[in-house]
This record gives sequence, C-alpha cells and structure tokens, in this order.
Amino acid sequence: MFKKLAIVFAAIVTSLFYFPFEFTFLPGYNTKMILAAIGIVVCIWKMVRSHDSNVPISLLFVILMAGMVSLASLFAIAYNHTRDTAYVSYIVSMSVWLSAAFVVCSLVKSIHGGLSFVLLSRYLIAVCVAQCILALVIDSSPSFAAVVDRYVSQGQALLKDMNRLYGIGASLDVAGTRFSVVLILLCSALHIEKDRIHQSGVLLYLIAFLVIAVVGSMIARTTYVGVVLGVVLVVFNHDKLDFKEVKISSLRVAMLFVLVLGVLVAISVFAYNHSEQFHSLFRFAFEGFFNYFESGDYSVASGEKLKTMYVWPDNIKTWIVGDGYFSNPRGDIYYVGDSTTQGFYMGTDVGYCRFIFYFGLIGLIVFSLFFIVTAIIIAKRLPKFKLTVFFVLVSNFVIWFKVATDVFPAFALLLCLAYLADSGDYVENLEETAAII
Repeated sequence: MFKKLAIVFAAIVTSLFYFPFEFTFLPGYNTKMILAAIGIVVCIWKMVRSHDSNVPISLLFVILMAGMVSLASLFAIAYNHTRDTAYVSYIVSMSVWLSAAFVVCSLVKSIHGGLSFVLLSRYLIAVCVAQCILALVIDSSPSFAAVVDRYVSQGQALLKDMNRLYGIGASLDVAGTRFSVVLILLCSALHIEKDRIHQSGVLLYLIAFLVIAVVGSMIARTTYVGVVLGVVLVVFNHDKLDFKEVKISSLRVAMLFVLVLGVLVAISVFAYNHSEQFHSLFRFAFEGFFNYFESGDYSVASGEKLKTMYVWPDNIKTWIVGDGYFSNPRGDIYYVGDSTTQGFYMGTDVGYCRFIFYFGLIGLIVFSLFFIVTAIIIAKRLPKFKLTVFFVLVSNFVIWFKVATDVFPAFALLLCLAYLADSGDYVENLEETAAII
C-alpha cells in the first residue's frame, strides 16, 4: 500500500513538472520553479554524500549551448535597442527545467530502486491520461472547475474566452506539444514491452494512446503531430510484418482493442448527438474531417488563419539579426513601427517567423543547434533509443511551423535519465505502475 501511494505521489510530482502552473496563493512561482529549487538542494546533498562534485562534460556542453542562445538573444536586443528579453534568460530557464527534471527522475528511481526509459515513459503516459480526464471533468463539472480555478492560476480567463478545454497546467499548444512527445515515447515503450508483458498491459498502452490522441486533440490540435509521428515510429520499428508469425495473444489484444474502440466510438457518437458540450469538443478536435465529409474540403479554421501568419522579413538586417521583438511591442515606448498590429509581433504566431523576427537566422540556427546537440548527447547515452530521440527532435521542428514552443521539458527528463539510469534497461512490473494509469 505504501509503495502504491508513493507511485501516485511520484506521478503527481511528474505532472507538476511536465504541466507546471502557479497557485493563486503563491503568485510568481510555478510548480516547475519550486521543484527546481528542491533539485538544487538534492543535487548538493548527493554531491556531498558521494564526495563527487564533477559535472559530466557533455552536460556542461548542453548548458553552454543554452548560454549561446541567451547570448544571441542579448545581441539581438542590444543591436536593435529593444527591451524584449524573452530568450535572454534561456540558459536560466533551461537550468530550471533540468533541475526540476532531476527531482522527478531521482524520486522515481528511489521508489522503484532503478530507472529506465520504459518506467519514465509510463509515468508520463499516466500523467497525460490523467490530464485528459481532468480536462473533461473540469469542462463538464462547474463545481469542480470552480475548485480548480480557486487554487490554480493558468490563464483561465483567456481559456474560457476562447472556449478551450484545459486540465491542471495543461492547455493550448504547450499541452499539445507535450502530448505529442509522450505519444512518441508511448509507441517506443510499447515496441519494447509488447513481448514481455501481459496482454492487458499492451491493451493499456493502446487505450492510453487513444485517450491522449482524442482528448489531447480537443485540448490542442498540435497533438496530431505526435499521433502521426508515433504511428510512423511504429512502422520504422517493424521493418517486416510476417502474418505467419503473428501470435494468438497478439490477435486477442487486437480483438480486445477493436472491442474497446467500438465501445468508445459508440459512446462518442451518443455524446456528440445528445450533448452540446461534447458536440463542440468533437467538432473542434476533428474539424478538418467534419468539413471534409460535409463539404468535401479538408480545412481547419485555425489552419486557414495560420496561412496568413507566414510573414517574413523584408530586409537583410532582420533576416540576419532580427528586430529584437518576440512579444507584441505595443507597450514599448521606444517602438516606432506599426502599432496597429494585433496579437504577436508582426501578427505571426508561427515559430520560425517569430524566432527570425526576434534574433534572426543567427539566433534560429543557434537555437536549432541547441536541440540537435542535446538530442545527440541523449542518443549517445541511450543508444537503444536513438530513433525515439530523433523523432522527438523532429516533432520540435515540425511544431515550429505552427507555434513557438519547444520540447526541452522532455529532453530534460531524458538527459536526467541518461545520467541516472542503471546499466541495462531496468524494468519494473507493469502491475506496480498500473495504479497511476
């Protein structure tokens, strides 16, 4: 019983890291920052206890690359005489994520006596499934939503104005990005686990994928990136499909999954036709498909709007060093440009466009190299998961075509895993972590 409670506690801490938020009674400090402060203390304690204060050179190199991003940002705003410090403190932000991730991985390792890619993936899967369920409960229960809104500060006013689904710390494209990464990790973990766990375990993975894919898309359609890349990863992991070698157990799992899928589809159809709330959620999540079957044209309102946001610099200076603006500069008394632009600077929310306008191609290249170098270091430390790390990296660059957010929270966990995991692939019994799913 104690271990099950410890597992649930570790899952909550994982959620506080992966989907951080501020408490209304503690403004200015989100849960990620609190965990980072704890991480510094734990790290110092471990160094003193082990009499080893050496930091791996590869990890220092990651920190150095983050510092280069900060320097590129500082140069851009200094050259352009602006005050937009959005990415000047990126090295601090990256360090906070890394310290907080250290707490999560250390806690999981202490509870289970070991740490592995699969075990960490299970926690992230469980957290994402829980966030999806919480989002539906918050949306359907005003009383529960009132309790959450009373203690959790996550920009609910904007979310409600936009009529968007949200969990506790999980909302908009940031949540969609993190759901996408977890769907990739899920497909990788399932490939590893499929031959060594019970059929019910495989079924749990498949159901979790379905829940995150569907409800995650209701929260943010950025989740589609993870759905597509996850399926492609499965194809890459199965070079040859021989139906003569398909096991009876695999057929049973497939049949059970089809049965569960059928039940869920039936429930979804009923809810779509009898609940205005669910009707709206389904229309949002699968707007393109609805438009295709109703008018023969696959189109999404946000996609059409996104097409108008591909705005590029009209001068060499901006292409090279940017304009020094990431956020809307209307509050900057020194800004002399177009003050009628609504929303983001130059009216674009596209990741690549915003980065170029902020610190130019110089900054964009440095920022991209930061993720590439981090991925290479993780892949070298976890050679069995090179393909998975590559797909996570790809998701980052794909998502930048839509929005300016990144996958470093996941990379921070994988970095900590790479340095804390025992040799070999430590495997915990699925039954011991099933409680958190």
